[in-house]
Amino acid sequence: MASVSGLVHTISAEEAEQVERLTLELCDRYDGPEDEELLTELPVLAAELPLGTRRFLRSFALEDELGYCVIRGHRIDDLRIGDTPPHWRGRPARAPELPEEFLMLLHGALLGEPFGWRTQQDGRLVHDIFPIKGYETEQMGIGSEELLTLHTEDAFHPWRADFLLLGCLRNPKGIASTVSGVPVERLGDAHLDALMRENFVIRPDNSHLAKNNADGDEDSGKFDEISRMLEDDIRVAVLWGDRRNPYIRIDPYFMEVPDEPVAKAAFHAVEELLESGVEDLILEPGDVLVINNHRLAHGRRPFHATHDGRDRWLKRVSVTTDLRKSRSRRGDARARLI
Repeated sequence: MASVSGLVHTISAEEAEQVERLTLELCDRYDGPEDEELLTELPVLAAELPLGTRRFLRSFALEDELGYCVIRGHRIDDLRIGDTPPHWRGRPARAPELPEEFLMLLHGALLGEPFGWRTQQDGRLVHDIFPIKGYETEQMGIGSEELLTLHTEDAFHPWRADFLLLGCLRNPKGIASTVSGVPVERLGDAHLDALMRENFVIRPDNSHLAKNNADGDEDSGKFDEISRMLEDDIRVAVLWGDRRNPYIRIDPYFMEVPDEPVAKAAFHAVEELLESGVEDLILEPGDVLVINNHRLAHGRRPFHATHDGRDRWLKRVSVTTDLRKSRSRRGDARARLI
């Protein structure tokens, strides 16, 4: 099974200064996260990150047993980034926290290719994660009052991320992200068989719906596939790969479990194992959390948002190790939005 206990790499003060200088310089050279020249140059630019960081992430990417890691010690200029925004809508491409967005993309380039969804946060490549009024009980990153249940990112989609990056800009109340894996040795053979069969339906989560994207009515065609996935009876396995050490694909809140006693019992067993093994991760400003999206489910503890500009604020980036698999759903070979 994947190790829930991850690795932490803390950069030195000198390395933090080196990274800050690099990301600020990139702000003078590129227009924003979607700049085509930036995306082409990302692997080259990432070579300017500290050697220790590059070796650490390379090791993590190759060590498939590890579920997560944290790179710690980056500087966050609280005055420069300003208040936690009230919404991700209408934010400028060159927002005050642009250096931190570049930082996320640079780390992503050490693992694969950063990508995004045309149906999520209006096609932004780097997402904002903070509480938004009116979404308190939603099962999305912009919720707050309800527990964000353990899930793998974009579990509904065959081209979901291989790695998920969460970068912390602000977390004054110490609100925990959660991670958990499935100790497969604690599953009986019948349950394992059921979970590795294509028995389960996973629907798109609400962040991909037209109503939760500002331009949903202007370009409804891009939501056609999401609409089909909300209706189709496409069944997938919860566990897949090596039977002795399988990968996981799960999002209980948006799943349909077949009306079969063994399948129901197997799914319930997985949920119990995830809950019993959950680990809290309290990210600090400057932390970059990397999650192996095939090894661990993740979530977030509930909290009360104050909407006073001091709420928890993260940045999120999805990374694929194989950009070609989504070629038919991207505008051209260099496009990053599916």
